[in-house]
Amino acid sequence: MLEPLLGSTNAERVLLFLFARNEGYATEIAGFFETDLYGIQKQLEKLEAGGVFASRKVGRTRLYRFNQRYSFLKEVQNLLEKALSFYPDEERERLTVVRRRPRRQGKPL
Repeated sequence: MLEPLLGSTNAERVLLFLFARNEGYATEIAGFFETDLYGIQKQLEKLEAGGVFASRKVGRTRLYRFNQRYSFLKEVQNLLEKALSFYPDEERERLTVVRRRPRRQGKPL
């Protein structure tokens, strides 16, 4: 949806993922969208160099999130919120539900 504006599908994916989940890393994003890791890494680096994202290291993992000092943060977030509202319900729910803990063995889905 935002690909023509942003120039790439991976840029849209990265922005929407971090908007919906507040924080993430390259392998997690690539796995979620079942896409190439290299393209996601390049978009994260590009957006961090532009000041849109800030990152921090946690062990060997680099976590990215929106830079709170970015001048157009509110405008970008409003645009992403509007774009997310046009996504199908199941895709939107999949993006916003965050499961980080393992499920108890034998527990029904």
